[in-house]
Amino acid sequence: MKLPYQEFDVAGVRTYPLKSRASKARHESFAQPWDPATGIHGWLASLPDVLAAADFRSVVQAMSRAHQDGRAIVWGLGAHVIKTGLGPVLIDLMNRGFVSALALNGAGLIHDYEVAISGATSEDVEAALGEGRFGMAEETGRELNQVIADGVGRGRGLAQSVVEALANRHPPFSRVSVLSAAARLQIPVTAHVAVGTDVTHMHASASGAAIGEGSLRDFRYFTTFVSRLEGGVYLNCGSAVVLPEVFLKAVSLVRNQGISLDGLTTANFDFHRAYRSETNVVRRPVAGVGHGYSIIGHHELMLPLLAAALVATA
Repeated sequence: MKLPYQEFDVAGVRTYPLKSRASKARHESFAQPWDPATGIHGWLASLPDVLAAADFRSVVQAMSRAHQDGRAIVWGLGAHVIKTGLGPVLIDLMNRGFVSALALNGAGLIHDYEVAISGATSEDVEAALGEGRFGMAEETGRELNQVIADGVGRGRGLAQSVVEALANRHPPFSRVSVLSAAARLQIPVTAHVAVGTDVTHMHASASGAAIGEGSLRDFRYFTTFVSRLEGGVYLNCGSAVVLPEVFLKAVSLVRNQGISLDGLTTANFDFHRAYRSETNVVRRPVAGVGHGYSIIGHHELMLPLLAAALVATA
């Protein structure tokens, strides 16, 4: 059937008074100009009470409340957080009691280890790959694999092995190393590794037995961290796949044993939305028991803002 060119008659459209409508944006929730005299606390209060700004404020409030109440705050860190230079910011939060435990992926462990011993990390992959040099730094491969094999052989977890080795070594750049700070402050760290994803796995000294055993042990340590998150906070920062999957499995184990996670707050900080972090961190674990938030932005901007807000409200 062919349809005609005929304008729709809008003469009889029904309307209603504007004041009777439930509007989502109201002047009471609008932003206010920031007065520099009020500091970061005033800046936080000046944000609009809508969307991401409201979510950011809610995360700060949940972390501040957990800190004040002695509840756990567990951080999951992807490698990008380390190699964008945020170690000193995290270390300050560790010193202030805003970090109860840390979970890293394998690359995060590697980057922080390189920072600790050399003050630098993150090679130019494109430049090195064509020459077959990518991931072939001698010290990184040999030392980390040896540290892991030795520590796991003594019953340690994978990350715990590296933390203890750095504590004994006193590396020259420990002041900017998250793992060195964890050793000093006795904050537990776990590492969660997919075999074949890290540059250390390319070296002859890599032990699949040690890597697998140490990472499994770390998963069980991490599950204990998660079991203490009633009224606490879990943050996933920069891991799109590995840590969200590990967190979900830990949550399942905890609930299998009837342990409460009531009042749990989760937050995902990343520069884009990813399926696993959205579903396995922000939505599924807190369904019916807590709240989840997704804060999108570059780590090198958002995490310092988060840290400043936490310090201002402490």
